[in-house]
Parts: sequence; C-alpha cells; structure tokens
Amino acid sequence: MEDRKSLRGEILERVRRYHAAQATPPFRPGEDPVRYAGRYFDAEEMVNLVDAALDFWLTAGRYADAFEAGLADYLGRENCLLVNSGSSANLVAFATLTSPKLRDRQVRPGDEVITVAAGFPTTVNPIIQHRAVPVFVDVELGTYVPRIEAIEAALSPKTKAVMIAHTLGVPFAVREVREFCDHHGLWLIEDNCDALGSRYEGRLTATFGDLASFSFYPAHHITMGEGGAVVTASEDLARIARSFRDWGRDCYCAGGESNTCGKRFGQQFGRLPFGYDHKYVYSHIGYNLKATDLQAAIGVAQLRKLDAIVAARKRHHAALRAGLERHATHLVLPTAPPQADPSWFGFVLTVRPEAPFTRLELVQALEAARIETRNLFCGNLLRHPAYADIEHRVVGSLANSDLITTNTFFLGVYPGLTEPMLRHVVATIDEFVEQRVRRGSGTGAAGSGSGEGVKRAGAAVA
Repeated sequence: MEDRKSLRGEILERVRRYHAAQATPPFRPGEDPVRYAGRYFDAEEMVNLVDAALDFWLTAGRYADAFEAGLADYLGRENCLLVNSGSSANLVAFATLTSPKLRDRQVRPGDEVITVAAGFPTTVNPIIQHRAVPVFVDVELGTYVPRIEAIEAALSPKTKAVMIAHTLGVPFAVREVREFCDHHGLWLIEDNCDALGSRYEGRLTATFGDLASFSFYPAHHITMGEGGAVVTASEDLARIARSFRDWGRDCYCAGGESNTCGKRFGQQFGRLPFGYDHKYVYSHIGYNLKATDLQAAIGVAQLRKLDAIVAARKRHHAALRAGLERHATHLVLPTAPPQADPSWFGFVLTVRPEAPFTRLELVQALEAARIETRNLFCGNLLRHPAYADIEHRVVGSLANSDLITTNTFFLGVYPGLTEPMLRHVVATIDEFVEQRVRRGSGTGAAGSGSGEGVKRAGAAVA
C-alpha cells in the first residue's frame, strides 16, 4: 500500500505545477474585460483547497479554526466567528443584540437603530427582520459615509444601536460614533464588509464596535468564494453570536467536543427536566450559518496576502485619482475624512448634475469599452419595492442618497488589475468627457429622459 502522506505531497505538488502552467496573455484594450472585482489567488489557495478536500471534513474544521485565529490576531480582537457570508455576518451580529441574555440592553421590537439610506440591503435587513425600526440618515458625497452630526441628530429615547457600513472602504467617523454610543448607552455594529484593512486615526476599523462584520465574497478584499465573519472583544457577545450561528443552541462546545462547561448533565433550563443534555438545549431562535473547511482553507491562504492586497488597492485607487483629477469639474471624485486611511473597495464617481452628460451615458461608454461598472449598491434604499412599506424614520434630507441613486457608480481597484488596464479606464473617460464638453450636446442629469433625473435642490455636491 502506498504511503498516504507521500501521496498527499505528490498531489499537492501537482496542484502547484498545474497553477504554474497557466499563462496570462497580454491585455488588449477594448477587447479584454476590465473587471470591477474578482478572485485574486495563486497556487497557495489551490493547494489549501485540495488539502482540505483530501481531509474530507465537510463542515468547519482545522482550517476554520486557523482562519478564525488568524483574523482575530490581525485585528487584535479576542473572538472571531466564521460564517457563510457577509450578509449572514450582519444577521448574526444584529441578532446577538436581541438576546434576552442582555437584559435591559436587549434590542426589542420597536426599538430604533440608526443607519444610512445609501448602502447595501443586508446592513439594514436584520434590523427590519427583528422588527426594530431603522432610522435613516444621509451621507456625504465624495466619502459616502454620514457625518457625526447627522447621527447625533437621529437620537431619540427609543434608540438602542447604531449599525453603519464603512462604505467601499471609507471609514465613517467611527471614534466619534463610538464615543456617542458610549455616552448614550448604545450598541455599535460596524459593517466592515467593504473595509478589511481600513484604519481610522491609525486604528483598524472593525475594532471600535461592540461587533463587526466581514464579507469574503469574491468581490471583497479577501475571498473564500462565499464566507464572512463576526468579530468582537466581548466573550459574552461572542457566546451569544455562536449560539445564533449554531442553531440557537445554548451549548458552546466546539464541533466534535462534549462537556466543555463541565456541567453537561447537571443544569436546569426552563421547563426542561433537570439534567437535560446541554448539547441539545436551545436558548435562541437561531440558524446554521457555519462555513465549510474548504472555504476556510482558501481564506487562510488569502490572509497571508492581505497586506499586499491592501497596498495594491491603494495604489490602483491613487492611479485612477491622479488620472481623473482633471475631470473634477464634471465628476465628484472620491475622498476620505482626514483621520481615515481607507483600504479601498472601489473608485466611486458621481456625475455632477450640471455635467454635459449623464451617469447612464458615461457608464454605457465604459461598458462598451469592456470596463465593468457598478452602482453604489441601492442608492436610496427607500426607493426600492421591498422597502416601500417598512416601518422607519428619516432624519433630515436624503438628497445625497437620491443623487447617488441617479448619478453615482464605481470602478474596480482590486489587485488583479494591471497598469495597462488602469490606463485604458482613464483614457476611455478622457475621451468620453472631452467629446461631450466639445460637442456641448449632453442633456445633463436633470433632462435625460432615461430615469436618471434628480431634484437638484438640497443636494450637497462637493
């Protein structure tokens, strides 16, 4: 019989050779796509994936443990819980705050949660699903995050929490928001799905909140294909979060382990018989949101590349910023608060209402040149059919959120892009803008007749 260890080594070496045999053809502008995001990996991810497959451990296992430990160490947080998506991470994080174990700090139906209207749906959906009331504030153009003053103005006697994303990697004023929450006894959840590696006042985002969420979808900074995580410094919150992730069970034994608490058959729970097996006691209405070891194996390899990935995103963002600065008259270019050091998710542009072209026209020109674009998620979430009848409150104007709905999009900065690709993006926008300015034939955002119209009054264009 052949030695299994030797066979495994041979298989993994062949995987390395297989990856090395893949050739990357030169980029052809206008013919090859410039993706807004995508998988960025090498032989290390493929080797880890096959190694995990050879274990045939089909749920979370040794690679999941290694990933949770690695991300927790990177962030300097005590607890990291791997889940199956960033949306699940948001769900677990918010559900944690609804636990009866939190007593008077429990978020209950009717309690208010401050958030923003211009964001991704699953930042807000857990609030609605738990029958709390989202309180929407506007964001600033350029940064696409809210000002602290807008958050402060949204406070009411019903406010229990703040749940906001660092949009496309740009940190909101998270230190100030943390102080605001501490002063008023509020929970803070940082949706960090777009912002792995971002910093505010030199400190990593996801380390200010009571809980924070991550996404490892292929478009994000690191990927597992599907995957996400919840992090917290609180062991109490981590234990509740694990319960919601793991079917709602009260037991916190790791998979394959028993009697971690030492009282498996010696406790009283509710109306169950005394000594009921703790592994089958349920203290929350939970889910099964675990990731698999196959996913985690990819993530372990990705974590080792994180510093290089963040540096590449910053470098690509800076190149686009330098190349497009000349068009600031017609385009709102991305910015960040002075205290922020973003790990950029994308390069966001807003077509100014007075520009001689619309977002639709510019996006169509880019897509025709094989350059992918994406809207800034929902724009104003409240304009979507699913949210037409939700209970909510709006504080202040949502003029910028409306302008984002009609005039904003973003381009890619992910590490798989190359200098020729970035030059193609800049050249395409140069050509389009210069033609429109010369011709003077654009109708402007307010009169395109294409659904791109917007009421200009009140829109604070930087």
